[in-house]
Amino acid sequence: MLYSWLKAFHIIGFVAWFAGLFYIFRLYVYHVENRDKPEITQLLETMERRLYRGICWPAMIFTAAFGIALFVQMPGFYMAQGWFHAKLLGLVLLIGYHLYCGKVRRDLAAGRYNLTSRQCRLLNEAPLVPLFLIVIMVVVKPHFGG
Repeated sequence: MLYSWLKAFHIIGFVAWFAGLFYIFRLYVYHVENRDKPEITQLLETMERRLYRGICWPAMIFTAAFGIALFVQMPGFYMAQGWFHAKLLGLVLLIGYHLYCGKVRRDLAAGRYNLTSRQCRLLNEAPLVPLFLIVIMVVVKPHFGG
């Protein structure tokens, strides 16, 4: 029963984390497109900061805490599974993306526009890669090797 609760909270955190990550680059698109309108960019900076610090970070920590709690229930089982290692790769990609989102937020707040709105639109779709990888690994649990 404990395992099911841990899994439920892990999934809730995962959904919240992805909600934030999918929305943050959409805000960056608007920020870049309105760079010459300080009244708009000031509001966007506040929204970006609150989303990143108030939703993305707590959701990532919540997800990690319950993921670790799940792992310690059966570490030998998980470490023997190829799909789990692939899931961890997805997690590394996701954390990298999360940290990159923070870098872009700081750049925009400092007035550094290193990305175009088109690039921001494309980067907005980047979390789909780890999302597909993680969900497929956890649900399908493909067998790797001989």
